[in-house]
Amino acid sequence: MPRPSAAPGPLDLSLDELGEALGAASTVLRANAVAAGLDAPVPTCPGWTVLDLVAHQGMVHRWAASHLRGRPIEPPEPLEQEGRASADPLGWFDEGATALLQAVVDAPDDLEALVFLRDAPAPRLFWTRRQCHETTIHAVDALAARLRRPPRADETWIRRPVALDVIDELLVGFVTRRKEGAAPGAPTTLLVRPDGSEVAWLVDLATGRPVSTRRVDASSPEAAADHTLAGDPIELYLRLWSRSGADPVDDLERWWRETISVTW
Repeated sequence: MPRPSAAPGPLDLSLDELGEALGAASTVLRANAVAAGLDAPVPTCPGWTVLDLVAHQGMVHRWAASHLRGRPIEPPEPLEQEGRASADPLGWFDEGATALLQAVVDAPDDLEALVFLRDAPAPRLFWTRRQCHETTIHAVDALAARLRRPPRADETWIRRPVALDVIDELLVGFVTRRKEGAAPGAPTTLLVRPDGSEVAWLVDLATGRPVSTRRVDASSPEAAADHTLAGDPIELYLRLWSRSGADPVDDLERWWRETISVTW
C-alpha cells in the first residue's frame, strides 16, 4: 500500500506478491481462452482472436524469461509464430508461463538486465512486475472473449493493490515515454485519483514537451488539474488501459484514448 508522504514513492508490492498475481493472471487467461475457444474474437483487442492473444502472451513470457536468465532472445517475434504453429497452443502457453515463474525464482537479486520504463525498479523486480501487469491486462482480454464484451470491474479477479500498481506503472512508466503532450488547445493536466488511495497521479500533457507524471498526496492542494479521473481502482485501471465496458464512452475517456492511444 502507498505510504503517506508529501511526495509519495512507488507502491510496495513485493516480488512474492507480484509473482503470485502473475501466476493467477496466467491461470485466468488460460481458463477463459479454453472457455471462449481459440477462434473466438477478442472484443478488447479488435482484429485479434484468442489464438492471437495466447500466441502473443506466450511469446512475451518466453522473451521476459530469457532476460531473467541473462540470455535475451532477440528478436522475440519468431516465438509468437512458434505458438501459432503449435499442435497444442494452450499447452505451449502453459510451458512458457511455468518457465517464466521459474525464471523469476532462479534470478539473482543483483541481476543485470534490460529495463525499459521510467522509474523502473531493479531488473528482477522490474521483469516480474512488467509480466504481472502484461499478463493481467491480457487475461482481461481473454475474459472479454468469453463474455463477448469488455468485463465490468466486479467481474474480474483483480485485487486492489495490483490495480493501483498497474496504474502507477502505466502513468509513470509508459505514458511518460511520449515525446509530445496533448494537441494545442487541449487540456494539459489530468489527475488520476483512485478511491481510498493516499497517492494520486498528476499527468502533465503540456504541448511541446514530453509527458511527465508526478505522484502526489491525494489530499494536498497540488492534487488539482484540468480534469480529474476518480473512482474504484479496478475500474480506473480498466478505463486507463482502454478496456472499459462503458457504452457510450464518456468525453474524458474518449479524450484519454485519443491523446494517449493506449492500445496494448
